[in-house]
Amino acid sequence: MADLDTPSSTDPVLLIDTGNPALDLLLNRRSCHKLIAPGPNDAELELIIQAALRAPDFMSLRPFRFLCARGEAGLTRLGEALQRAAIASGQPEAIVNRAPRMPHRAQLVITVVSSPKAHEKVQLFDQQLCAASAVLMMQLAARALGYGGVWRSGWPMYDRHMHQALDLAEHEQIVGFLYLGTPGHADPEREMEDPKAFIEWV
Repeated sequence: MADLDTPSSTDPVLLIDTGNPALDLLLNRRSCHKLIAPGPNDAELELIIQAALRAPDFMSLRPFRFLCARGEAGLTRLGEALQRAAIASGQPEAIVNRAPRMPHRAQLVITVVSSPKAHEKVQLFDQQLCAASAVLMMQLAARALGYGGVWRSGWPMYDRHMHQALDLAEHEQIVGFLYLGTPGHADPEREMEDPKAFIEWV
Protein backbone atom coordinates (compact mmCIF):
# COMPACT_ATOMS: atom_id res chain seq x y z
CA MET A 1 0.00 0.00 0.00
CA ALA A 2 1.16 3.54 -0.72
CA ASP A 3 2.67 5.30 2.30
CA LEU A 4 0.14 8.06 2.94
CA ASP A 5 2.36 9.68 5.59
CA THR A 6 5.10 10.47 3.09
CA PRO A 7 3.89 12.81 0.31
CA SER A 8 5.21 12.03 -3.15
CA SER A 9 4.44 12.82 -6.78
CA THR A 10 2.21 9.76 -6.92
CA ASP A 11 0.03 10.65 -3.93
CA PRO A 12 -3.63 11.45 -4.70
CA VAL A 13 -4.10 15.21 -4.97
CA LEU A 14 -6.72 16.62 -2.62
CA LEU A 15 -8.52 19.14 -4.82
CA ILE A 16 -11.37 19.76 -2.37
CA ASP A 17 -10.78 19.86 1.37
CA THR A 18 -13.96 20.25 3.40
CA GLY A 19 -12.46 18.99 6.63
CA ASN A 20 -14.76 15.96 6.41
CA PRO A 21 -12.67 12.91 5.34
CA ALA A 22 -15.65 10.88 4.11
CA LEU A 23 -17.01 13.76 2.05
CA ASP A 24 -13.54 14.59 0.72
CA LEU A 25 -13.18 11.00 -0.48
CA LEU A 26 -16.33 11.37 -2.56
CA LEU A 27 -15.64 14.87 -3.86
CA ASN A 28 -12.09 14.01 -4.89
CA ARG A 29 -12.83 10.75 -6.68
CA ARG A 30 -10.80 10.49 -9.88
CA SER A 31 -9.94 7.76 -12.33
CA CYS A 32 -6.24 6.88 -12.43
CA HIS A 33 -5.09 5.33 -15.69
CA LYS A 34 -1.40 4.87 -14.87
CA LEU A 35 -1.08 2.19 -12.21
CA ILE A 36 2.10 0.69 -10.82
CA ALA A 37 3.08 -1.80 -8.10
CA PRO A 38 2.13 -2.54 -5.46
CA GLY A 39 -1.54 -3.39 -5.63
CA PRO A 40 -3.94 -4.40 -2.87
CA ASN A 41 -2.88 -7.41 -0.82
CA ASP A 42 -5.24 -10.15 0.37
CA ALA A 43 -6.38 -8.31 3.49
CA GLU A 44 -6.97 -5.10 1.55
CA LEU A 45 -8.84 -6.96 -1.17
CA GLU A 46 -11.18 -8.35 1.48
CA LEU A 47 -11.87 -4.80 2.69
CA ILE A 48 -12.53 -3.69 -0.90
CA ILE A 49 -14.99 -6.55 -1.39
CA GLN A 50 -16.58 -5.76 1.99
CA ALA A 51 -17.26 -2.26 0.69
CA ALA A 52 -18.93 -3.76 -2.39
CA LEU A 53 -21.24 -5.70 -0.10
CA ARG A 54 -22.52 -2.38 1.26
CA ALA A 55 -23.87 -1.33 -2.14
CA PRO A 56 -27.67 -0.78 -2.20
CA ASP A 57 -29.13 -4.27 -2.59
CA PHE A 58 -32.91 -4.54 -2.32
CA MET A 59 -33.86 -7.83 -0.61
CA SER A 60 -30.13 -8.59 -0.15
CA LEU A 61 -30.00 -10.81 -3.22
CA ARG A 62 -26.24 -10.30 -3.72
CA PRO A 63 -26.75 -10.21 -7.52
CA PHE A 64 -23.07 -9.99 -8.42
CA ARG A 65 -19.84 -11.92 -8.75
CA PHE A 66 -16.25 -10.71 -8.60
CA LEU A 67 -13.64 -12.41 -10.79
CA CYS A 68 -10.21 -11.31 -9.57
CA ALA A 69 -6.95 -11.46 -11.52
CA ARG A 70 -3.61 -10.63 -9.91
CA GLY A 71 0.02 -11.47 -10.52
CA GLU A 72 1.64 -12.49 -13.78
CA ALA A 73 -0.30 -15.76 -14.08
CA GLY A 74 -3.72 -14.33 -13.28
CA LEU A 75 -3.37 -11.25 -15.46
CA THR A 76 -2.05 -13.40 -18.31
CA ARG A 77 -5.06 -15.73 -18.09
CA LEU A 78 -7.41 -12.75 -18.24
CA GLY A 79 -5.48 -11.37 -21.21
CA GLU A 80 -5.75 -14.70 -23.01
CA ALA A 81 -9.51 -14.68 -22.44
CA LEU A 82 -9.68 -11.17 -23.89
CA GLN A 83 -7.71 -12.25 -26.95
CA ARG A 84 -9.93 -15.31 -27.54
CA ALA A 85 -12.97 -13.06 -27.35
CA ALA A 86 -11.42 -10.49 -29.67
CA ILE A 87 -10.68 -13.17 -32.27
CA ALA A 88 -14.12 -14.78 -31.96
CA SER A 89 -15.92 -11.45 -32.33
CA GLY A 90 -13.89 -10.35 -35.34
CA GLN A 91 -12.14 -7.40 -33.70
CA PRO A 92 -9.49 -5.56 -35.77
CA GLU A 93 -6.01 -7.06 -35.74
CA ALA A 94 -4.66 -4.21 -33.61
CA ILE A 95 -7.18 -4.99 -30.85
CA VAL A 96 -6.49 -8.74 -31.08
CA ASN A 97 -2.77 -8.09 -30.67
CA ARG A 98 -3.27 -5.64 -27.82
CA ALA A 99 -5.77 -7.77 -25.88
CA PRO A 100 -3.27 -9.99 -23.98
CA ARG A 101 -1.51 -6.91 -22.57
CA MET A 102 -4.62 -5.06 -21.45
CA PRO A 103 -4.90 -6.51 -17.91
CA HIS A 104 -1.19 -5.89 -17.27
CA ARG A 105 -1.91 -2.16 -17.02
CA ALA A 106 -2.87 -2.79 -13.38
CA GLN A 107 -1.75 -4.88 -10.42
CA LEU A 108 -5.26 -6.19 -9.75
CA VAL A 109 -8.22 -6.44 -12.11
CA ILE A 110 -11.68 -7.21 -10.76
CA THR A 111 -14.24 -8.22 -13.37
CA VAL A 112 -17.61 -7.34 -11.87
CA VAL A 113 -20.47 -9.49 -13.09
CA SER A 114 -24.16 -8.84 -12.67
CA SER A 115 -25.59 -12.21 -11.70
CA PRO A 116 -29.31 -11.55 -11.17
CA LYS A 117 -31.56 -13.83 -9.15
CA ALA A 118 -35.17 -14.59 -10.02
CA HIS A 119 -37.35 -12.56 -7.67
CA GLU A 120 -40.93 -11.36 -7.92
CA LYS A 121 -40.17 -7.97 -6.34
CA VAL A 122 -36.72 -7.12 -7.69
CA GLN A 123 -36.48 -6.38 -11.39
CA LEU A 124 -33.45 -7.23 -13.54
CA PHE A 125 -32.43 -3.59 -13.95
CA ASP A 126 -32.48 -3.03 -10.19
CA GLN A 127 -30.08 -5.92 -9.78
CA GLN A 128 -27.78 -4.67 -12.54
CA LEU A 129 -27.70 -1.26 -10.88
CA CYS A 130 -26.71 -2.98 -7.64
CA ALA A 131 -23.77 -4.70 -9.35
CA ALA A 132 -22.69 -1.44 -10.98
CA SER A 133 -22.89 0.35 -7.63
CA ALA A 134 -20.54 -2.28 -6.23
CA VAL A 135 -17.87 -1.20 -8.73
CA LEU A 136 -17.92 2.37 -7.45
CA MET A 137 -17.93 1.23 -3.83
CA MET A 138 -14.80 -0.81 -4.49
CA GLN A 139 -13.04 2.02 -6.30
CA LEU A 140 -13.74 4.37 -3.40
CA ALA A 141 -12.55 1.79 -0.87
CA ALA A 142 -9.35 1.27 -2.85
CA ARG A 143 -8.74 5.02 -2.93
CA ALA A 144 -9.29 5.20 0.83
CA LEU A 145 -6.52 2.58 1.16
CA GLY A 146 -4.17 4.74 -0.91
CA TYR A 147 -4.62 3.09 -4.30
CA GLY A 148 -5.70 4.42 -7.66
CA GLY A 149 -8.14 2.79 -10.00
CA VAL A 150 -10.15 3.07 -13.17
CA TRP A 151 -13.51 1.52 -14.08
CA ARG A 152 -13.12 0.25 -17.64
CA SER A 153 -15.84 -0.92 -20.00
CA GLY A 154 -15.32 -0.98 -23.78
CA TRP A 155 -16.12 -3.79 -26.17
CA PRO A 156 -15.22 -6.65 -23.75
CA MET A 157 -18.00 -5.60 -21.38
CA TYR A 158 -20.67 -6.06 -24.02
CA ASP A 159 -19.21 -8.88 -26.11
CA ARG A 160 -20.84 -12.24 -25.42
CA HIS A 161 -17.68 -14.01 -26.57
CA MET A 162 -15.91 -12.45 -23.58
CA HIS A 163 -18.67 -13.71 -21.33
CA GLN A 164 -18.19 -17.20 -22.77
CA ALA A 165 -14.42 -16.96 -22.33
CA LEU A 166 -15.03 -16.34 -18.61
CA ASP A 167 -17.61 -19.16 -18.40
CA LEU A 168 -20.41 -16.76 -17.49
CA ALA A 169 -24.03 -17.87 -17.69
CA GLU A 170 -26.40 -16.53 -20.34
CA HIS A 171 -28.25 -14.37 -17.82
CA GLU A 172 -25.06 -12.79 -16.47
CA GLN A 173 -23.64 -9.48 -17.67
CA ILE A 174 -20.26 -7.86 -17.10
CA VAL A 175 -20.78 -4.35 -15.70
CA GLY A 176 -17.15 -3.31 -15.53
CA PHE A 177 -13.49 -4.11 -15.16
CA LEU A 178 -11.98 -2.40 -12.13
CA TYR A 179 -8.24 -1.84 -12.57
CA LEU A 180 -6.40 -1.15 -9.30
CA GLY A 181 -2.83 -0.34 -8.28
CA THR A 182 -0.65 2.41 -6.88
CA PRO A 183 -1.08 5.73 -8.71
CA GLY A 184 1.75 6.20 -11.19
CA HIS A 185 1.17 9.94 -11.35
CA ALA A 186 -0.72 12.62 -9.49
CA ASP A 187 -4.40 12.83 -10.28
CA PRO A 188 -5.03 15.40 -13.01
CA GLU A 189 -6.74 18.56 -11.97
CA ARG A 190 -10.16 19.14 -13.44
CA GLU A 191 -12.22 22.31 -13.44
CA MET A 192 -14.90 22.12 -10.77
CA GLU A 193 -18.43 22.33 -12.15
CA ASP A 194 -21.26 24.27 -10.61
CA PRO A 195 -23.63 21.80 -8.89
CA LYS A 196 -26.53 24.24 -9.33
CA ALA A 197 -26.36 23.62 -13.08
CA PHE A 198 -27.47 20.03 -12.47
CA ILE A 199 -30.29 20.68 -10.03
CA GLU A 200 -33.92 20.65 -11.19
CA TRP A 201 -36.79 20.95 -8.77
CA VAL A 202 -39.98 18.94 -9.25
